[in-house]
Order: sequence, then C-alpha cells, then structure tokens
Amino acid sequence: MMRFRNRHGERGAAAVEFALILPVLILLVMGLVEFSRVFNVQISLSNAAREGARTMAIHNDAPLARTATIAAAPSINPAIAGGQVDITPGDCVGGGTVEVTIDYDVALLTGFFGATIPLTGTGVMLCGG
Repeated sequence: MMRFRNRHGERGAAAVEFALILPVLILLVMGLVEFSRVFNVQISLSNAAREGARTMAIHNDAPLARTATIAAAPSINPAIAGGQVDITPGDCVGGGTVEVTIDYDVALLTGFFGATIPLTGTGVMLCGG
C-alpha cells in the first residue's frame, strides 16, 4: 500500500499554478463572450437587411424599407440609425434587384480586443416579388 507523504515544500504549488493560469482562462472566457455577442449582432444585421430588401422589393418605397430595416433589429443596442442603412438602387424596377446594406459599429463590452468592430449586413432581393 502506498503512503501519502505530507510534502511541506509544495504547500502553495496549487495556488501558484492557479494564479498563473487564471489570466489566460479569463481572457479565453471574455473572448468567447465577445465573439458570441458580435456574432449575434451580425446575424441580426443580416436579417434586418434582408427584411428591408424584401419590403423595398414589394412596396418600392425607400423610406418604408428603411423603417422596416430598423424595426427588424430591436435587439441591437444602440439601435440602427437611418444613416447606416443604404438602399441601392433607389428605385426598384421589375426584374431588377435591390440591395440593402447596413454599416454598424458594435461596441465591445470588455475593451480587451479594441473599442468597436465594424460590421456589415447585406440583403438582396428580386424586385416585384
């Protein structure tokens, strides 16, 4: 049978090892949180741009499409501004396509990876749908 010896020379080894690995662990967890949040905003931007393109393709009304784009992303904070939504071309003719692009700077929570990250959401739809 093996006896466990009390090693007095290694009393703080676990605490030192934990102190050495803790910054890496915190950085990893914060990176995961930031990535998840930015990915969620990117998905919301793409869906909002798609909704704006659909509205423009059906109604051919740029202000209505801009309003639909902003309303389609209620979870984004701060909200999308009208100047961040670009609708090309301004007139949707049958058989053509309309493209809605949202340029948005997402603010990061921790600041470990910079202050903001620029994101773009794009939606394209066939006119007259």
